[in-house]
Amino acid sequence: MIISQGKTVAITYTLTLDSGETVDSNVGSDPLTYTHGEEQLVFGLEQALEGKQAGDSLKVSVPPEDGYGTITEEAQIEVPLSHLPEEARQPGAVLTAVGPEGQELQGEVTAIGDTTATLDFNHPLAGEVLHFEVTIVSVK
Repeated sequence: MIISQGKTVAITYTLTLDSGETVDSNVGSDPLTYTHGEEQLVFGLEQALEGKQAGDSLKVSVPPEDGYGTITEEAQIEVPLSHLPEEARQPGAVLTAVGPEGQELQGEVTAIGDTTATLDFNHPLAGEVLHFEVTIVSVK
């Protein structure tokens, strides 16, 4: 059976960046199961899996536009320090905020000034080329 819209697919994968850093892997663990075509994977990986079948292995490089997006300045905002909890007033602190449509957003404190902090709400992997090594375990 080949991978197509609505199929339940199980994969093992390793995700690395251009730097060679391994970001995530489920090799040696339970496979990741998803429904093809329901946008549960980054677009570029899902597209590369289309038409493949159980037992296939592939290497896929996904550009930022088809992964977690490019880095946008609009996702970097300055807020008064008084709006941050005391423990989050340091670079590297991660905060959760509610977006304009009620969605949960994670931001990282990237800079602290005398009266303001800069928060970055870009996805941590935005701007990165994602390199996947994937083995398709099953297609149902």
